[in-house]
This record gives sequence, C-alpha cells and structure tokens, in this order.
Amino acid sequence: MQLHIQDTFNKELPADPVMENTRRQVTKACYSYVTPKKTSRPQMVHVSPEMLENLGLSDTIGRSTEFLEIFTGNDLLPGTNPYAMCYGGHQFGNWAGQLGDGRAINLAEVIHRDKRWALQLKGSGETPYSRTADGLAVLRSSIREYLCSEAMHHLGVPTTRALSLALTGDQVLRDVLYDGNPAYEKGAVVCRASPTFLRFGNYEILSARQDIKTLGILVDYTLKHFFPHLGVPSKETYIQFFKEVVDQTLNMIIHWQRVGFVHGVMNTDNMSILGLTIDYGPYGWLEGYDPGWTPNTTDRQQKRYRYGNQANIGLWNLYQFANALYPLIEETTPLEGILEQYRIDFQNHHLKMMKGKLGLFTDDVDDNALVNSLINNLQLTETDMTLFFRHLGDFNKSYPADGLTLVRDAFYAPEGLSSEIQHIWTEWFTAYATRLQKEALSDQNRKGKMNSFNPKYVLRNYMAQMAIDAADKGDYSVLDELFGIMKQPYSEQKDAEKWFAKRPEWARHKVGSSMLSCSS
Repeated sequence: MQLHIQDTFNKELPADPVMENTRRQVTKACYSYVTPKKTSRPQMVHVSPEMLENLGLSDTIGRSTEFLEIFTGNDLLPGTNPYAMCYGGHQFGNWAGQLGDGRAINLAEVIHRDKRWALQLKGSGETPYSRTADGLAVLRSSIREYLCSEAMHHLGVPTTRALSLALTGDQVLRDVLYDGNPAYEKGAVVCRASPTFLRFGNYEILSARQDIKTLGILVDYTLKHFFPHLGVPSKETYIQFFKEVVDQTLNMIIHWQRVGFVHGVMNTDNMSILGLTIDYGPYGWLEGYDPGWTPNTTDRQQKRYRYGNQANIGLWNLYQFANALYPLIEETTPLEGILEQYRIDFQNHHLKMMKGKLGLFTDDVDDNALVNSLINNLQLTETDMTLFFRHLGDFNKSYPADGLTLVRDAFYAPEGLSSEIQHIWTEWFTAYATRLQKEALSDQNRKGKMNSFNPKYVLRNYMAQMAIDAADKGDYSVLDELFGIMKQPYSEQKDAEKWFAKRPEWARHKVGSSMLSCSS
C-alpha cells in the first residue's frame, strides 16, 4: 500500500516515556505510544471511495487483505509508531481532569495533494487513557459514526471524515441504556480521518497542570502545521490563533443550526481546534422543531447540550480554551474582546443563515422579526424541520393563502391544527409573501437557492437504526443505500423519496431511534 506518510505529531511533540500500556496519569507529554489490539476475525463492512481517493488509494487497495489488516489493527503501516493523545476536558460543565484517547489510536499522518490526513482507529483497544473502559467499540455506534461523518461532509458541515468500517469478530459487553442490563454486541472499528484530532482539551490539560513549557510547544506546533499563515509564534500570533478558533467554531455551530443537527456531547474534549464536528456519540437531527431537544439520555434532565443552547455552549467552551491559552498571552482584554464579538457575530450569522433558508438575500429592517415569528410558529405544534423548509422552497409569493397547505406534510398531526394556529400561520405566510416581493429572484430561482440551504435528506436517528438492525443480521444493504443517499442530500433523488418523510411513530420512543446514551 503506497501512502505518503509524513508523521509530525509523534515526532515534534514530547512523548510519554513510559512504554507500558497501563492506565495512568501522563504528565509533560502530548501522547503515549500504544499498539492497536489485534482482532480475531476481521471483516471489512464498508469503505468510503471518496476517502480512498483523498489518500491516493485505489478501490482495489480498499478491498485488499493488506487494507483490512491495517485498518482493523492487526498490522501496522511500515515505519509508523501509533499513539494515543493526552488531553483533558470539561464534561457537562465540570473539569474532569485527564481524559485522553481512551479507545482511539492514531496510526499515521498521510499527505496527498498537499492535504494532510491523520488516520485514527476508533475501537481499537485499551490505551493509558482508557480509565475503567475496554477501549473497544460496537457495530451500533460505529455505523452511526461512519455514516454521519460522511453525511455531514456532503451537507457542507465542517467535520472529521471516515475511511472504513469493519467488524472485529469479537464480542463486546455494553449496557446500552445504563440500566444494569449489559449484553454482548458485535465489536467494530472505524477509521476516522482529519487534518488533526487536536481538541480544546489537549491544551486545557497542560494549562491545568501548569505545564507551560509543553503548552507552548503544542501551540507552536499547531501554528506551524495548521495556522502557518499567522506567522511566527508571538503573543500577537497566539491572540490571532484564538480568534480563528473562535470564528471556525462559530461557523460550525451555524451549520449545525442550519441543518438541525444536535451534537449531544459538547464537552471541551469534543471541540476541534479546526472547528470540525468531532466525536459522533449521542447525536441527532431535530424531528419536531424543538429548541429544547437533546439526543443524549445523560443530558435529559439539564438539557445543557440542547439544540437551542449550542451557541451558548460553544461560547462557554471557548472561554475554557481562552483560559488554557492565557499563560502564553497573559492578557485578558484581547481574549475577552474576541469572545464578546462572538456573541455579536452569532446573532448576525444566524440571521443571515435563516434568511438563506427563507430565500431572503437582501436586507430589510423587519427580517429579524419575520425570522423570530417563524421560530415561534414552528413550536406551536410538532413540526418537522427538514420537511418544512424543503417544502417552503415551493412557496409562491403570489398565493400566500396556499402556504399552510404547502407545508402541511411537515406537521406530525396536521388534522389537529386549531383554527387559532392556522390563523397565526396564515398571517406569517402573508408577511412572508410581502417580504418576498422585495426580492429580485423569480420563485423558481429562489427555490434553487433555498434548496442549497435546506437539505432534503438528513441522517435521522431512525434511519441509522434501521441500518444498524439490518447490519446486525449481516445485511448491509440499508447501510449502503443510506451512504449513497447522503452523498447528495440536496438533490431530489426520486428513488429515495421514502426517506423524505417524518419520523415514523414506531421510532418515537424506540431505543436508538430517539434519544441515545454514550454507551458504545
């Protein structure tokens, strides 16, 4: 297998001197060397053709035994030294101390067409950071990560990618609902790919331990490889680095809001310094438009990571990142100024994004009121977000009275719409039609632009669960079908119409099809 390997992380940063794979506190180091656990009967389930191409590999290589052995942990790429990263993090608002790659092992960094890809196996065994866990993953969660990584990319959402999904042939014990009823599931491994897997927690752990020397080395490494345009390291450069992380994080969250995605575990150890969606655990898309919805059973009470709070949590996490960088900057004023600007920028970017979803591309003083009234209306009764906005593209500004009929399919109980709710909607459609009169675009051209903002297909939890249920029986046809559909989420895809539908009632409370736990 010909890969242009150019490792930097484990060559330019300080390593843990202890070579034993035992759970421990790792200090004054950014990673620990560790070898993936060998699997008993590996079987490749799916490989992303696009990611193969991104690495300079052929489809033939993707079907080879050599590929299978390397990307299930049974063999190593020549001349490489796999490792697990050391990081900490705030989990659900509380400092958790050292966390680290507990079930992820970084294989190598590959350069192809001047782009860097760090390759990482998730579910490949114990590391010094596994704590009380086994470092493994199951087919259920691995399918969700594999499908969602690629689906998000094609939605235009900044994300890590996925190269491959494989069965290990081993059984893994998991308690899906944390209710004291563990059961064995099929073990699996996903190969994830990203320019880097650095997250806020990598810097937090060093700052919390007052290891300023290693912190400086890590930040300078980050600048060199991922922010080289900022120039040589200095206090001013560090401030600009922070500004770019803030802006990229904001951009990511705006995209989440646009497509209705809820991460579910926005801990600081799950926040990429490149503003990429990372670590697909309990995630989901809004079914009914509910700003208070979270897909995470662990977050059911506080709803810290609910859809409507993602921007605030992004800011809270950025404050923690600012605290981590402070020892190198030793000034709060510039950091506070950048964080305050985040609040302003979010409001502006969110309004622009919502206007794009509505086909409004010029400015009007009443746009904010129109958007806010829409958000309120969507919560009057259970309304599917994806269907509503996609149907809205067919709105004819000359016939506002037809608006409610046009989006009727987006309501979960359309027959139950009260006369009062119908009246509120009719008023909104009238105001919307009046506002559209100020746009130069024809209805047809507006629809085209709106459809580029509003996907037709998203990876709803019940869809992923259907792929999981079939795969558990050895049938990967649903997985393959969804993988293909999610490559063109904005296209009509006549053969995929059955997936352009509200969540079926059977999936409302089904395990895996509504809320999920962190168990994987």
